[in-house]
Amino acid sequence: MPLTSYADTLPGGRHWSMRLRRGVALELTDLHGGGNVGMIFYNPENPLERLNLPDSLKCQHTFKITQGHCLYSDMGRIFCSVVEDDWGWHDAACGTCNADMVVAKWGHSSYQDSRNDYLRNGRDSFLIELGKYGMGKRDLTGNMNWFSQVNVDEAGKLSLDPRQAPGARVVLRFEMDTIVVLHTCPHPLNASAEYPRRDIGYRVFAVPSPAENDPCRLSREENARGYENTELYYLGS
Repeated sequence: MPLTSYADTLPGGRHWSMRLRRGVALELTDLHGGGNVGMIFYNPENPLERLNLPDSLKCQHTFKITQGHCLYSDMGRIFCSVVEDDWGWHDAACGTCNADMVVAKWGHSSYQDSRNDYLRNGRDSFLIELGKYGMGKRDLTGNMNWFSQVNVDEAGKLSLDPRQAPGARVVLRFEMDTIVVLHTCPHPLNASAEYPRRDIGYRVFAVPSPAENDPCRLSREENARGYENTELYYLGS
């Protein structure tokens, strides 16, 4: 029988990638609370088309991403729509951690010393996965941080909200064929005393195409145009 769904767990401090087809959903679950999933998107037909978070936030008049929102490419098309969300606030502004950040917070660690338990960082994790598709440093772009809420104080200082919700889920419905690159390394604002390793469950499954009255389509006039641009791209396919 053909495969209709797939599920697995990505341990904390790891990375992964996959090409997902339009009409497929990706469900992420923060299994134990306190997790973070850094994620970026690319068009497999033209990897120069990639996730554009500034446009995604601007055209939907928001600083956070949650249910009803869409994530845009830099060509005005919609990679995916957030169709379910138990968490309610996902960071689209703070980027990812790098090697210097990890060393400063949790010390130096290498494969030679710790084998597969060495402390990975988000930037290098992205680059490892991008290399599988012939991409590299020049192709890095701003990333989503799922299950991470960022607060801003009166002075404009950003901090990571300590709230945890074991079992929280977010479901992304893909409107385009997409190279999905992700990691489960710490959020760059994470201030934990120890390197946080939080497992993330993921499930991939087929879903119906969005209807004309789909909530994500109707949430903003810009989203309706984004869907139209995306459907035009696939006209005749």
